[in-house]
Amino acid sequence: MRLDKYLADAGKGTRSTVKSHIAAGRVRVDGTVIKRPEHKVPADAVVTLDDEAVSAETFQYFLLNKPAGVVSATRDAREKTVLDLLDCDKRRDLFPVGRLDKDTEGLLVITNDGKMSKDLLKPGKHVAKCYYVEADGELPDDAARQFAEGFDIGDERPTAPAELSEGEKEGSWYLTITEGRFHQVKRMFEHFGCHVTYLKRISMGGLTLPEDLKPGAYRKMTEEEIKLLTERG
Repeated sequence: MRLDKYLADAGKGTRSTVKSHIAAGRVRVDGTVIKRPEHKVPADAVVTLDDEAVSAETFQYFLLNKPAGVVSATRDAREKTVLDLLDCDKRRDLFPVGRLDKDTEGLLVITNDGKMSKDLLKPGKHVAKCYYVEADGELPDDAARQFAEGFDIGDERPTAPAELSEGEKEGSWYLTITEGRFHQVKRMFEHFGCHVTYLKRISMGGLTLPEDLKPGAYRKMTEEEIKLLTERG
């Protein structure tokens, strides 16, 4: 990998910024000052910037508790994005895995692992996603059965079987779905004349949102958490 790309991928600035670091003699590869941005960095090389080790991870995985009011996008000219919440050293090719509506909170994975993202989002994978829902209105007594059987929400086909259970608070529910249709949870409740007032994703593919991770907070995923998502059958 080129030295300038290595440093940029490690979150040390844009390509133009890291090139200036290199030209200033601030970068060493295996102890030797390198001033050529095109220098090829061996896989086992030790790279330092101002005598501090730099590591360009192949993939990065972050677990974010998305707050309301932030869009699930890599960039937006008007709105704050989920990537704007990450103030750590990060690669510039990160993106959110799937989308949560602007007013929806909860678990969101941010990574640059395209294969893992595609696998999680494939309809045929049936990755379970659980949401905590608060809604105005009353569901029918047989709502759990109807959710389990699937029903028409205006798409080409009925919804796939989903699991519905009552929450601890009046008017609250837990809904587990295996699809990712546009505004799906809201539309499923609207099918029964109920308006969703609060929505939060609490789990996805065996990965659960930590209770101590406040809205807007994030952390790197653990090896165990990464395996839950990358080693699915």
